[in-house]
Amino acid sequence: MHVHYISEENSILNHFLAQIRDVSIQKDSMRFRKNVERIGEIMAYELSKTLDYEATSVQTPLGIKETTQISDKIVLCSILRAGLALHTGFMNVFDAADNGFVSAYRYHPNNDVEFEIRVEYQAAPNLADKTLILIDPMLATGQSIVAVLHKLHLEQKPKEIHIAVAIAAPEGVQYLQENVPENVHLWIAALDEKLNEKNYIIPGLGDAGDLAYGIKL
Repeated sequence: MHVHYISEENSILNHFLAQIRDVSIQKDSMRFRKNVERIGEIMAYELSKTLDYEATSVQTPLGIKETTQISDKIVLCSILRAGLALHTGFMNVFDAADNGFVSAYRYHPNNDVEFEIRVEYQAAPNLADKTLILIDPMLATGQSIVAVLHKLHLEQKPKEIHIAVAIAAPEGVQYLQENVPENVHLWIAALDEKLNEKNYIIPGLGDAGDLAYGIKL
């Protein structure tokens, strides 16, 4: 797996990452969603540099300009519900992309720290020969992303797979290294320290879905 750490150099990305972590700013859910969306736009721009392009001509009012355009057929797919704001940022950049949505959540059968991943809903286009960008704001254990990838492309083989996460734990990165194909690209806006005993990212930011859309049952 190819791993890309986007925030290693100073940029406005780090500004938005700081704001989504800040407990005083987190109280404003609209601002939280907007900052996650901005992070998605920056990540999409960085990812776009690695895609395939083809030559094209544009007719301007004064002449013809030779340029390039993306030749990849892109599918954006987010994991509900936390991935929606980050998905919007990617969609703002890849505005011609097809879109898919998958639900995945931690199910605790014994009401303790042990859990299994349940993937119950999927609405996605055909992925054959497409460039799949799987979007999830938090990479904790990595189990949800692996489960969703299996759900999406066991029969339909994408041309290329990119995974985009805002904040990741080393344990999740390692799990993906061991459980996804070598040619997958993982894009990380920020790498944090570790997971705690409940498998939440430290220092992280809390529950991204709750912060964006309200506390769930």
